[in-house]
Amino acid sequence: MTLSRWSRRGLLGFGLAAGTGLFLPCADAATPRLTPACVEADDPTPAQTEGPYFTPDSPERSNLVTDGIDGRHISLIGFALDRQCRPIAGALVDLWHADATGRYDNTGYNLRGHVFTDSQGRFRFDTVVPGLYPGRTRHFHVKVQPPRGRILTTQLYFPGEPANDRDRIYDAALLLDVGQADGGQIGRFEFVLGQI
Repeated sequence: MTLSRWSRRGLLGFGLAAGTGLFLPCADAATPRLTPACVEADDPTPAQTEGPYFTPDSPERSNLVTDGIDGRHISLIGFALDRQCRPIAGALVDLWHADATGRYDNTGYNLRGHVFTDSQGRFRFDTVVPGLYPGRTRHFHVKVQPPRGRILTTQLYFPGEPANDRDRIYDAALLLDVGQADGGQIGRFEFVLGQI
């Protein structure tokens, strides 16, 4: 099932609590739960450069849309999994990205934050779609670290972006599955972590 065909009911089945960053149990047992697309012995998610704009010690928060942040809203959701498709609970997921105009906040923590995956390996961020800046296509920066494991540093990309083919860092293996939902977009990605 592609994300663009997800129904509101299907998203509720995934157990997303809007605006809280939490995953709630599904109240309707008949509603199907969405499952990760991982297949056993899947290749690990490719690593990519951290880039020059990482700031350590980001705040623990799932909602990155703070006062003064404008742009198209997007919820970034997904899983952290091992190579046997087992969920990784308590994995750190650290997200940072440019604002809608392509600028990074390098003095504070706008559009920066981290969460920990729940018992089913799920995470969620509410943020805005990053803007473009010279030489790069639209992207998120992410670090994922399982408890006591190695850090994966990578980037996530948007499908259908004209600048994808011109970006020397772009990797199609890191494309988000993007669809529309009430109030904005939803981007989904499953991180498969190689060495835990």
